[in-house]
Amino acid sequence: MDGNGRWAKAKGQPRTAGHIQGVETVRVITEECVHLGVKYLTLYTFSTENWNRPPEEVRALMGLLLKNLEDEIFMKNNVRFRVIGDKTRLPEDVQEKMNMMIERTAKNDAMTLVLALSYSARWELTHAMQEIAREGIAAEDITEDVVSAHLQTTFMPDPELLIRTGGEQRVSNYLLWQIAYTELYFCDTFWPDFDQEALHLAIADYQSRERRFGKTSEQINENQ
Repeated sequence: MDGNGRWAKAKGQPRTAGHIQGVETVRVITEECVHLGVKYLTLYTFSTENWNRPPEEVRALMGLLLKNLEDEIFMKNNVRFRVIGDKTRLPEDVQEKMNMMIERTAKNDAMTLVLALSYSARWELTHAMQEIAREGIAAEDITEDVVSAHLQTTFMPDPELLIRTGGEQRVSNYLLWQIAYTELYFCDTFWPDFDQEALHLAIADYQSRERRFGKTSEQINENQ
């Protein structure tokens, strides 16, 4: 969800104004994804690198999290809430609020909304390797399935589509293992302006692609 700060700067407003509007976009896109039948929506909300931002901006972001982790967006839309990332670095009040919402929404089944908080893929992979080492798993027994089982995302499938807003064309240390065969979509729209129409364009682009997973087009067509 890129471009909050640049959106605010273009309007002569403080960066926090972009984050506030970005929260409203989360509500809009969450509801639209439920409407479209999307089962998992993962939002890169705060990276481990984001801890290096100005302290006042970090405090404002944490305050927004506390304020907006409310029942409405989840219970109204029958959405389950989950979090991936190094949650131990988050303020205690944020951790408490997250855990409460995870428990409260556990039985919701229309969609799972996942926030990547204090997350980076290199941290995730390092953490997974440390767990594998602590469990004493022999080198010859470490398979792709073993690695996947030690990642933060064991409860969800690998993403089919990754959308990056804001005009940058990079994945920025996000789900590096999981996006091995994910379709990538980059758009210039800043996240606060990303609406239902922009989402539909991204999905339509995805639907126009042929997903071969290493096979030939002929092989794919034979199985259809």
